[in-house]
Amino acid sequence: MNNITLVIMAAGMGSRYGGLKQMDPIGANGEVILDYSVYDAIEAGFDKVIFVIKHEIEEDFKALMQGKYENKIKVEYAFQDIDNIPDGYSVPEGRVKPWGTGHAVLSCDGMIDGPFAVINADDYYGKETFRLVADELKNNKSDNAFCMVGFKVENTLTENGHVARGVCQTDENGYLTDIVERTKIARKDGKIMFTEDDGQSWTELAEGSTVSMNCWGFSGMMMTELKNRFRTFFEKNADNLLKCEYFLPFVVDELLKEGKVTVKVMDTTEKWYGVTYKEDKAVVMDALRQKVIDGIYPEKLW
Repeated sequence: MNNITLVIMAAGMGSRYGGLKQMDPIGANGEVILDYSVYDAIEAGFDKVIFVIKHEIEEDFKALMQGKYENKIKVEYAFQDIDNIPDGYSVPEGRVKPWGTGHAVLSCDGMIDGPFAVINADDYYGKETFRLVADELKNNKSDNAFCMVGFKVENTLTENGHVARGVCQTDENGYLTDIVERTKIARKDGKIMFTEDDGQSWTELAEGSTVSMNCWGFSGMMMTELKNRFRTFFEKNADNLLKCEYFLPFVVDELLKEGKVTVKVMDTTEKWYGVTYKEDKAVVMDALRQKVIDGIYPEKLW
């Protein structure tokens, strides 16, 4: 059985939400969304959690986490630094945000020496999600075998605007063959639709479609691939360094297309909750309050 690590990407500021949503209390005792993720991860058998944050929020973030998980799981911090780029390159004037989710995970270089999972700090994934990925990582014996938890698109929407999701295609054995980023998905007239031209036209997306919520399971090989491909990313985007991003799914897709890995898609019926918009907060609070009533969580997590 492998020791497994959970990487929680918590460096991003929520531009649509309007603040540092990773630190916004949503539980009855001041819990934040990532508290539920850590709680579920511990229950599922994860041994260590790495929070990827920015230096600017280090003091506040560590104060929020202080003592919560003591003697429950090993806690480490990694810092997503915009200046952490390949030799020979510089950050272009005007670039203020880091280099994307692939860069966030790369910030953990030297801290991961085995299988690991990756999630977003501001998404609620549900207990089954962590059980699925933990069991897969613990029992996996191949460096070339990755996994992800796939959600039904209808379980990942908000009533308060559009969302971005990676729409997944799988083969007959449930392995990922393709993932297409749809940046604007919403319910319109009772149907799930997406637009690629800023709302001028809309295309229906079938209910039951599998989407990625950035819940991945990787072997330690992924860290090597992220590091090796980061320089290539800069070479390819030399004329677009002001805006380009090194996205984790793009690296997975490259590895798939090259035949270097397989990605097992494990479907869940869990309902996602998140605070993409400020108006989402009340919905998330109500949902988690109900889970306490139903006995899924204790009244106080920590």
